[in-house]
Formats: sequence, structure tokens, C-alpha cells
Amino acid sequence: MSATRSYARAPVALTARGFSLLELLVALFVVIMVTSLVSLNVSPGGSDLRLETQLRNLVGVAGYALDEAEFLGRDFGLLLRELDEDGERVYSYEWRERRPVGWREPESGKDVFRREKLSPDVELELALDDAAIAENSPREDEEGTTPQVIFYASGETTSGAIDVRRRNSGDLLWRLEWDLLGRFELLRRGEEEPEF
Repeated sequence: MSATRSYARAPVALTARGFSLLELLVALFVVIMVTSLVSLNVSPGGSDLRLETQLRNLVGVAGYALDEAEFLGRDFGLLLRELDEDGERVYSYEWRERRPVGWREPESGKDVFRREKLSPDVELELALDDAAIAENSPREDEEGTTPQVIFYASGETTSGAIDVRRRNSGDLLWRLEWDLLGRFELLRRGEEEPEF
């Protein structure tokens, strides 16, 4: 004789509701944004991270400027300035384009070629072709000033380096080097990164 058992199932209540994937992603995004903003504003490394971002942006825009110079057949340039803001020395860099009337702001790519101010706690030392030009820092009101670093329409550039130092201690934070062909390299503390 075969015995069969039948099991009765209890009805399941469908009233319990969890979070949707979209709701979890939005909550996670908000937490990440708040955490990153707090850590950038609170930690002492926030200014160092901002400086690194600015320098990496400078390297990227320099490559773009060289490409634009070749494509458009016009010279572009990088102009470093030392500004006085409320008695505090601040370095900035901006981009120029050679036109028939002289060096002016680039006509195209205004978002890419925007002016950047560096933190007041750093100073720049520029060297071109083994000649220091740290004192060559034009004033804010000089119109048509020739940039220190020129990206020629031929695809070449003036070779050199910029040392970024901590103002109060003189410690080397970054070294930005480039050659005649416009190959830029950003070195932390001026040292090559080890290859693994």
C-alpha cells in the first residue's frame, strides 16, 4: 500500500516590501557625495588632491593645445602669472593663442582653456632650456603678454620644467617636465615612479 501525504501550505502575506535597486543606488550615491565633500574639506590632504588634479589637468590641456596648434596652424601658449590677492602671492596659469594682433585668449575651447589659480601655499619655479625664469611673471594688467611656454603649429614646443614647491618649507611637491615634442610628464616630488 502506498501512502501519500498531502501537505497544506499556509498562505504567504505579500505585505512586506523592501527597497528597490534604484532607491538603494540613490541612497548610496548621496552617502558617497557627502562623505567625499566632508573628507575634501576636513582632511589636510584635500588641498594636495586639488593641486594634483590641477596639475594633471594642466598636462591634459597642454596636449590638447599642441594638437590644436597643429590642427589650426596657430601657435598656442601657456602663461604663468604671479598675482597679488589681498597681500598674498598666488600663482595662476592661463592659455593664449597667437593672432595677428598678438597673444590673446583662445577663440575656441573656452571651457578647456580656462584660467586656473593655484593654492596660496605653493610657489612655482619655471626653467626653460636650462635658464631659470622664476622672475618672469607678468602683471595681471599686461595685455598681449607673450607666454613663457609656446606650443608651435609645427608640433614642437619650448622644452622645460616647472617645480611646484610648498611655500613655507620649500619642499618639492611636484615636477612637471616636457620635451621639445611636447611630451609632458608629471613627477611626484620630482621622482620617477617605479615600474612594476
